[in-house]
Amino acid sequence: MTLKNQVQLITYPDSLGGDLKQLHQVLRGPFADLFAGGIHILPPFPSSGDRGFAPLTYLEIEPEFGTWEDIRSIGEEFDVLVDLMVNHISRQSPYFQDFLEKGRASEYADLFITLDKIWADGQPVQEDIAKMFLRRPLPYSTYSTPGSGEEKVWTTFGKTDPSEQIDLDIHSPLTRELLQRFFENFKAQNVKIVRLDAVGYVIKKLGTSCFFVEPEIYEFLDWIKAMADSLDIELLPEVHAHHSIQNKLSEYGCWIYDFILPYRVLEALTGRSNKELYSYLQTRPHKQFTMLDCHDGVPVKPDMDDLIDTKEAQKLVDLCVERGANLSLILSEEHKAPDGFDVHQIRCTYYSALNEDDDAYLAARAIQFFAPGIPQVYYVGLLAGSNDLEQVALTGEGREINRHNYTLEEIEADTQREVVQRLMKLIRFRNTYSAFGGTFRVLEAPDHEIRLMWEQGGDYCRLFIDLQNYQTVIEYVDEQGQEAVYRV
Repeated sequence: MTLKNQVQLITYPDSLGGDLKQLHQVLRGPFADLFAGGIHILPPFPSSGDRGFAPLTYLEIEPEFGTWEDIRSIGEEFDVLVDLMVNHISRQSPYFQDFLEKGRASEYADLFITLDKIWADGQPVQEDIAKMFLRRPLPYSTYSTPGSGEEKVWTTFGKTDPSEQIDLDIHSPLTRELLQRFFENFKAQNVKIVRLDAVGYVIKKLGTSCFFVEPEIYEFLDWIKAMADSLDIELLPEVHAHHSIQNKLSEYGCWIYDFILPYRVLEALTGRSNKELYSYLQTRPHKQFTMLDCHDGVPVKPDMDDLIDTKEAQKLVDLCVERGANLSLILSEEHKAPDGFDVHQIRCTYYSALNEDDDAYLAARAIQFFAPGIPQVYYVGLLAGSNDLEQVALTGEGREINRHNYTLEEIEADTQREVVQRLMKLIRFRNTYSAFGGTFRVLEAPDHEIRLMWEQGGDYCRLFIDLQNYQTVIEYVDEQGQEAVYRV
């Protein structure tokens, strides 16, 4: 399929009104004509944790959210993007529950990575683990099973012990059959794009970080891309990694996420300098999905490794913390910076990170929309939401700071706010102005200004931002062929 060069919305299935039917109502009502690019619905499947990212299956929709009919209905009007946690599945899934009940005799046993698949004697070696990019203190969990008494199984992710997220063995024919079945169901349900969540972790190989292991990762990507192509489904690999890995994925032909842009924009606006942002915009691949905010946080390490001075980065981190942010930290000592800098992500709303300054926030969105790629706007960002400190305190989960669930009444009220009205107008301009399909240029400017341009045929639009006061202006050719000025 051909992706539309227009703005997409990212939302949980229950965050805009409470369920998928209400989401569809909102998309037809207050958000009508905003998201022609598509809708990324964060996991709507039955899940045992991590707000949908520990799915039991991809063959059902969580009943509290709705049904597949709701997804198909949304898909008739919008390109729907859903996640496939290609690296793992829930401990509560029927597959792993069967394994817990029957042990190695389970028909699903080969879906999982018991430690004898990694170490011949099944005994973990700390020297090997020390080299790995860990997302929890140990990369495995211990479960009780009949017969053997207990099994140690690979679990990259999970806040509990044992983990709720069980890694899949992507070398197993059984796993590939299951993934194929999931994709065929997506096709039947009008899903157009699948984000391969945590795909960087699928290869486990001793002596490596067990993250984006080359060349083995490409064999898997070749297989899953061929399968997706046969179903006319577009893939979006999700990889938080050193920028060189993103560039390799781009060279490989994949769409990639621009996980560098959020930091660079924040840095430019708070530091009132275009220097690093300009350098980046002139060299980045164009085939990207752009974002400023998401359900996790603003990426720092490893996405920005070798691109930032950690002392300067710490100042930006501290500023965000002053404004209410909390932090996700790197666990592995080997993967922290030499000076101990260990920030994985800055967790906050982007509006709060910019001190809830409307002009600064609109400037940030203008930069995102002018950067080549397909822009995604997170639902909290769409409504210029503030940090939800109450929900963090209530749940103890730092990421809840940017995961507020909006009632229909809250949506109606927030869409009347001036900053949201201005953002919606900017989205409409990005969706409809023809020059965004043409040639992009970064124009020369003094350090305290940003000047970007798109042109196609006789049309052009030029973005001008004064970083000293955040005033944002777009000069463009209107429908009558006259030069016009749009003050964002």
